[in-house]
Amino acid sequence: MITVAIAEDHQALIDGIQSYLEYEEDITIVGHANDGEQLLELIEKRPPNIVLCDIRMPKLDGIAATKVIQKKHPNTKVIAFTMFDQEEAVRQMLLAGAVGYILKNSSLAIVKEAIRAVASGKTYFDKNIHLPTTEKNSTKSVLSKREKEILGLISQGKTSHEIADELFIGKSTVDTHRKNMIRKLGLSGAGELLRYALEKKYDF
Repeated sequence: MITVAIAEDHQALIDGIQSYLEYEEDITIVGHANDGEQLLELIEKRPPNIVLCDIRMPKLDGIAATKVIQKKHPNTKVIAFTMFDQEEAVRQMLLAGAVGYILKNSSLAIVKEAIRAVASGKTYFDKNIHLPTTEKNSTKSVLSKREKEILGLISQGKTSHEIADELFIGKSTVDTHRKNMIRKLGLSGAGELLRYALEKKYDF
């Protein structure tokens, strides 16, 4: 029997997957979580064979959760289940330890196929995603390492004060980096920088 846990913050999607897989003799859903912390608690109690894991979740995102799962429960295999098809999102999930990657707009038949493939020891990647290449994207080539780090924190909704505290630098330094990023990226202001950070969250 293949045991599966689902980590997804949209309950309707969880319900749909559960209903679809309900009558599969070789697959059973053993639990679900609406955020990353819930997922880790669930796995501590009863590690499943497979986790369908969203990337963007409250409290702890799928990349961080996958790293913890692979460290503490290496026999549990993670399949990314997400709307993000950017190469860097795929790269980060693979580096975290995921062995499958499927998009939420795929059919439920694909979800079932991915679960069975990964449970049998294979990897599974949605045909509509682009697997990572070694080419650098524009964000990587334009921004410095520190700027990319700050941009990542901006995408998490952190203020300049919070970023300064987290990186142990001054707020004025953070503000200077923000201005430099706006200039380098050809943006018109702080609002556009935030929007850019959210759009490129898994691209840097």
